[in-house]
Amino acid sequence: MTSRTVQRVIPALETSDGAGVRIKRSLGQHPSVRLDPYLMLDEFGSDQPQDYIAGFPAHPHRGFETVTYMIEGHMLHEDHLGNRGHLRNGGVQWMTAGRGIVHSEMPQQESGLMRGFQLWLNLPSSEKMQPAGYRDIQPEDIPQIHQKGATLKLIAGSLNLAESTLEGAVSGGSTRPLYADVQLEAGADIRIPVQAGHNAVVYLYEGGASVVADSESKSLQGSAASVLTDGDEVHLRAGDQPARLLVIAGKPIGEPIVQYGPFVMNTREEIEQALQDYRDGRLTA
Repeated sequence: MTSRTVQRVIPALETSDGAGVRIKRSLGQHPSVRLDPYLMLDEFGSDQPQDYIAGFPAHPHRGFETVTYMIEGHMLHEDHLGNRGHLRNGGVQWMTAGRGIVHSEMPQQESGLMRGFQLWLNLPSSEKMQPAGYRDIQPEDIPQIHQKGATLKLIAGSLNLAESTLEGAVSGGSTRPLYADVQLEAGADIRIPVQAGHNAVVYLYEGGASVVADSESKSLQGSAASVLTDGDEVHLRAGDQPARLLVIAGKPIGEPIVQYGPFVMNTREEIEQALQDYRDGRLTA
């Protein structure tokens, strides 16, 4: 096995989105800091209602998928298809915008901690104009493994482990997304298989941990996307305190990306068409 190590670090920048929701954006803060097939990774978290209460009122998307993972709090999703999904602690919303969707994401609490992540996953040109779709994944439907002080929740992907294969709540797809939430006790470690040739990133959001390769370790920076070198596994080790991390990987698409706000296509002409379709009410037709 070839262990991956840290190639570059993209610290998250504080910004706001929606109707003023405070977020930390690593991937996607600029077009030059994407990681094919991923377009954006946002962390949101606050116990101050003014930082999140206005939420994300109705807005359009075309050409990619959004994955919202709640750690704390409650969020209500509604879209033009008539879907209503109540995201709660530990739950995931996997939305395929496809040719077009108009949706809203609104907090369902007026006080307390609201915390989670939103990941944008690009679609290849052949799939960008597929019908929109939506999956509401409950916490109890996300597979987990426990081993020697480590817990791994597999939101998406497939892991070939020593004794068995673990299938995530979402599997397959042309980009073969891998999305895992890893919790380590102090001093614990875990080895996670990752397909060679796929791009991968680790995001430390609690505690302290390192990426280990060839008996050397690289400390991870908190609230930062640590882009990894190629290899077929990621070896993670917590320091003297517990740690929580996201491990995200996928098969690169290798196509041109033209983005205008919530629209992600392959050419400028396709973006102009998306804007015209939205203005004319044809985006979701």
